Amino acid sequence: MDFELARHNMVEQQIRTWEVLDPAVLELFETLHREDFVPAEYRRLALADINIPLSHAQVTMAPRVEARVLQTLGIQRSDRALEVGTGCGFFTALLGCCAAQVHSVDIFPEFTQSAAPKLARYGIGNVHLHTGNAAQGWAQTAPYDIIVLTGSVPILPDAFQEQLAPGGRLFAIVGQSPVMAAQLITHASAGAIRREILFETDLPPLLGLPIPSAFRF
Repeated sequence: MDFELARHNMVEQQIRTWEVLDPAVLELFETLHREDFVPAEYRRLALADINIPLSHAQVTMAPRVEARVLQTLGIQRSDRALEVGTGCGFFTALLGCCAAQVHSVDIFPEFTQSAAPKLARYGIGNVHLHTGNAAQGWAQTAPYDIIVLTGSVPILPDAFQEQLAPGGRLFAIVGQSPVMAAQLITHASAGAIRREILFETDLPPLLGLPIPSAFRF
């Protein structure tokens, strides 16, 4: 398979057409080879416009979604980031290339353990990998300028907003299948919270949170 041609097509036909035009983001998707991060059996599909299956019934985000999220967050080199859900480690690597420091937490040790050598291969040394339940945030190293949830939540816990630094940005997919909305939540001045709906999508739920009842009394 010609991965370089497939990578070019991914950037030009998937990412650019989804209004991702930031040169730094596009360069990252050229530099970091996504096929080095996904499970070996899906290597040939790593650059396709799909959610790659992972173990434990998890999936990756599609490349165009990853790129859109990265561009929307506007990460600065001074930012401290929290990623909830390490998964295959590709988005972890993207964050590591943009931020000053990244804390990536996954409930499955398999994911955090397998991410370490992938990050080392690209010389990304500013990511701290943790195994644990971060479905209510990761207070140990808060506050954060950037928080990204790579799984969906039916209702966004207040803890995530509370762990945002002033000016911080939070990306979350909120709702229940098949109706979910990708949201950008910004901790604006004087403690105000600004919420923006970005796009509709569908993603498996973040583990560790109780599923709310359909009825409340």
